[in-house]
Amino acid sequence: MDDDRAIRDSLERGLTLEGFEVTSSATGEEAVEIIDNDPPQVVVLDIGLPGIDGVEVIRRVRSTGSDLPICVLSARDEVSDRVVGLEAGADDYLVKPFALAELVARLNALLRRMPDSDAPIVSVGDLKIEMARRRVTRDGAEIELTRREFHLLETLARNQGVVLSRERLLELVWGYDFEVNTNVV
Repeated sequence: MDDDRAIRDSLERGLTLEGFEVTSSATGEEAVEIIDNDPPQVVVLDIGLPGIDGVEVIRRVRSTGSDLPICVLSARDEVSDRVVGLEAGADDYLVKPFALAELVARLNALLRRMPDSDAPIVSVGDLKIEMARRRVTRDGAEIELTRREFHLLETLARNQGVVLSRERLLELVWGYDFEVNTNVV
């Protein structure tokens, strides 16, 4: 959730390629509406949003009792700005410019801390897929998967009994929404 379209588009592409499903917004009001109506697993939030600023978005989310992980991504780099964001209820604060790899690592760390008691578990044969923790086990033994491999398995598991074309898999898992000339998935 960033007011700068170029940053928002870049984040959306980068996080999608890393296996995240992304919903973006340009204003604080849109952010609050998205979080209220269809809460994501984690939020990346700019402080300098028009309308309701990021700090107020955080306060509103926390006032509902939500423990939704929130990572602030802001150009405001003063210690006082970081303290205000964290004390408002943000779980992490990353200053722009940033490395996508670091943001992804921080988001994964936030997701690992989330309780999984109400997280959906999908079973396919003897495979158990814990969606929120991104954990896969077979007969009790954990299977290590990359983010992309997990997203592919998750997509196939959620579409059991459905034939997915190569194009649809590329769209769902890799985020391609254009004509791709490849025979490899």
